[in-house]
Amino acid sequence: MVSSRVPVIDLGPWRTGGPGERARTGERVDEALQRAGFLLVSGHGVDPSLPARIREAARTFFRLPAAAKEPYAVTVGGRGWLGPGAEANSYAEGAASPPDLKESWSFAADDPTGNPAVDSEWFRPNTWPREAPGLRPLVEEYLAAMRALCDELLELLAAALGLETDHFTRHTGHPTWGFNLNWYPGTEVVGEPLPGQFRIGAHTDFGTVTVLDRQRGAGGLQIHTDSDGWQDAPYDPAALTVNIGDLMARWTGDRWRAGRHRVLPPPADAPAEELISLVYFYECDPNTRVESLPAPVGRVVHDPVDSHHYLRGKLDAITVPQTSG
Repeated sequence: MVSSRVPVIDLGPWRTGGPGERARTGERVDEALQRAGFLLVSGHGVDPSLPARIREAARTFFRLPAAAKEPYAVTVGGRGWLGPGAEANSYAEGAASPPDLKESWSFAADDPTGNPAVDSEWFRPNTWPREAPGLRPLVEEYLAAMRALCDELLELLAAALGLETDHFTRHTGHPTWGFNLNWYPGTEVVGEPLPGQFRIGAHTDFGTVTVLDRQRGAGGLQIHTDSDGWQDAPYDPAALTVNIGDLMARWTGDRWRAGRHRVLPPPADAPAEELISLVYFYECDPNTRVESLPAPVGRVVHDPVDSHHYLRGKLDAITVPQTSG
């Protein structure tokens, strides 16, 4: 079962333990990322009340009439509201599907580098909904915690591969990131799912690591592995769900697999189920050259890629063209 392939990794022994405990933590991480590309992470130190407060503030916005949200509408990669029909994640795998059954408020890196060409594409100001004034301080607190946690996770991942702990973080001095508040309402909002339609279609993420704070739900997260197929993702209310993305998989020469996943549509036996997920996508510095680690660590030698040319192609792929009229 997939639950046996997605362990709970307690960061306590990594942070305070001796060499033996740190090495054992790294070994468990390496094994899990080879099997499923997913971990549950406990002992992370993030204020457990913070996600609930963010959800409460975000729900205030998402439950507004569409006309009130429309002024904030953006396309994938923008800063603002991704409305119904804006995104279809299955296209990242080249698979056609109806649009995803969700709405999102999307944030991204906003601390400019001073390079106008880079900043105009990757470091633009964020937008904050006036209708949810309490959201900004909560999200900013959460973003600071996520940035620190992701750098710590990248150090753990490097150690798990037997590398210097800064092997990845030397490329996160001024990284890009994305943060989505994903709202998954019930069928009274989105309607009955079409054939092949999900809250989020099957895909892998695009960057280095993704950190997810999610709610348990019947129409929730599923993970795909070669041995088990699609299975409900294990859930621990005290743990964050972590998966690696395509760039990290390439970086490791496919030693680790990008975690393939999807979010089920509203379930027939609970059609009014409403969930909100907090999804932090971490990447790296713009124009990082991502080269596969050689054997014996790596398994496949991919052509080197420019990190952000790669990311832009993926973001474009999942964007549903908007028609006018």
